[in-house]
Amino acid sequence: MSKSQDPFAPFAVATDEFESVRFGAFTLADYRPAIEEGLARTRARVAAIAENDGTPDFTNTLLALERASEDLEHVSSIFQVLLGADGAPEHHQLAQELAPLLAELDSDISLNPALFARIDAVYAQREELGLDPESLRLLESTWRSFTRNGARLDETQKEELRAIDLRLSSLGPKFSNNLLQATNGWILHLTQESDLAGLPDTVVAGMAQSAVQRGLEGWVVSLHAPSYVPFLTYSQRRELREQVWRANSGRAYGGDLDNQDTLKEIVALRHQRARLLGFATHADFVLAERMAGDRSTVMAFLDRLLAVSRPAAEGEVARVAALAREQDGLEQLMPWDFSYYAEKLKLSELDFDEEALRAYFPLEKVLEGMFQVAGRLYQLKVEELQDVSRWQPDVRVFRVSRHGELVGLFYADLFPRATKQGGAWQTTLRSQGLWRGKITRPHVVIVCNFTPPAGDQPALLRLDEVRTLFHEFGHALHSLMSQCRYQATGGTSVYWDFVELPSQIMENWIEQEEALALFAGHWQTGEAVPAELIAKVRKVRRFLAGYGSLRQLNFGYLDMAWHGADPGAVGDVGDFERVQLEKTRILPLVPGSASSPGFGHIFAGGYSAGYYSYKWAEVLEADAFARFEEEGIFNADTAESFRANILSRGNSAHPMELFVGFRGRQPDPDALLRRDGLLG
Repeated sequence: MSKSQDPFAPFAVATDEFESVRFGAFTLADYRPAIEEGLARTRARVAAIAENDGTPDFTNTLLALERASEDLEHVSSIFQVLLGADGAPEHHQLAQELAPLLAELDSDISLNPALFARIDAVYAQREELGLDPESLRLLESTWRSFTRNGARLDETQKEELRAIDLRLSSLGPKFSNNLLQATNGWILHLTQESDLAGLPDTVVAGMAQSAVQRGLEGWVVSLHAPSYVPFLTYSQRRELREQVWRANSGRAYGGDLDNQDTLKEIVALRHQRARLLGFATHADFVLAERMAGDRSTVMAFLDRLLAVSRPAAEGEVARVAALAREQDGLEQLMPWDFSYYAEKLKLSELDFDEEALRAYFPLEKVLEGMFQVAGRLYQLKVEELQDVSRWQPDVRVFRVSRHGELVGLFYADLFPRATKQGGAWQTTLRSQGLWRGKITRPHVVIVCNFTPPAGDQPALLRLDEVRTLFHEFGHALHSLMSQCRYQATGGTSVYWDFVELPSQIMENWIEQEEALALFAGHWQTGEAVPAELIAKVRKVRRFLAGYGSLRQLNFGYLDMAWHGADPGAVGDVGDFERVQLEKTRILPLVPGSASSPGFGHIFAGGYSAGYYSYKWAEVLEADAFARFEEEGIFNADTAESFRANILSRGNSAHPMELFVGFRGRQPDPDALLRRDGLLG
């Protein structure tokens, strides 16, 4: 095959020192032939492993399997990164077409009896092989993956499993596409200045820019978080707040983009799949490979937090409602009122104006300071690059090094666009580990939807956006600082209820005076954040902490409701949620609203039966950060211990072993409740 005929040619890496992706070298039309060729190459390599008549060993079976799909994974990683960050409708359509092909390959590999026989033979003699701990971990996790995904089923059962997986592979992209279109398909177009009552100048400027981008006069509110969140927080126009809240809470619930049937089919197939594999529910299947271990542990964990969070939340909501009655005669606090009056309560009780604080968080300063925090903790040096290809002009690329050695590339895609999924996440173009015959450094991406610059004003971040940036950079550090041999065990390839520890612990530094001094400065004057404002930043985390905890528990319980029982009897999704979430509901139920049709984390992401992981990991990070507080937030020995035991190890050992290696003991289950002021 000539180079011009090679479908991988457009995806050949650059000749720079990083072997970076050349985003301008390929188009949407190049993906299908490359992925189809990648599928063929992978199948051929897997067949060669399965048909090898040599004695099965780690190298000719496990290591060969680890490397079998690296061509396919290279193109697929690029495809998936851009699908979320810059996915046009045609891109999403192609994702739905390609997903079944990729799922079919996964099934063919996991259900290949000859291949599993070789893996099983190596596993049977694992104690005698003298493998290093990471290689043993790869062997054991690979064997468990095969047994958990049907390797021991009979042929009839395998065909049933194939059909389920094939169908599921198309439903996730369909769910995501509906949600994206529902998000992009609604705006509130305002033309009267009276409709802007209460909105800060920065919010109004962003709304005006959003209107210009759409070729409209006036101001626009969209369902992207940087737009609707501040509108609900500051707008004095209650009827407009209601419109925005209802639109956001009813995304993909009814209408042409309704996700109800899609999500119900997803959970039904997941349940059927789990039963086929010998598990009572999908949650039981998932949790067998989590720190929590089983449903009863998760439910006990959620119930423990609920017992403390609910009474606190009831008191907090009562205070917000009392303020609403006192100031505006509001007899019933509705969901579209909560953020507005909670902000007023914050100003009243803490004398804290989040919009005033925003002036001290220009994006450039925050980025620079975040990199300085990482430098002081882990001796990292971050330098922006101008000559590395990127998928959009506003994407930033950075070289990360440590002691002069390359750590990896870091891509930051920070502002909303119509082709970007909502929310924020970290992903990789290339993971750290063995690739093309050598151990290579990772290319890591964070994707966010922050408030963009408006006019002459730079991007000024809200406190929650600063927290999000540090959170996603924590994930990035987990990927960047991996020192594993295999991609399957490196970076964030860990249990889902452990993966949030490195991300959530980074959020703590934004509340520390010593760290804030590195990045918080007024965008016009350069003035440092006043000391009294810093003290208030620390108090803000505890403000309405019960309500914030209850909100997360609401999603955790909803996830377990969908995946911890037979979903066959579910009719209307809203009715199902109403019954399941009675114990976490404080504000009035609003007909026409439902969380599930927009719950991409569990229906199109990797968090099915795992949303509890956010609170679980908060316990881990609250306890872990307590050591930093005890020994110094920039203590070199503490930071080195976290790097060596957590960030560099990936999934090379069980997460509890890694945590104990850092903390010296198992986590304190009440550390989070104490940190949030919910427990004395």
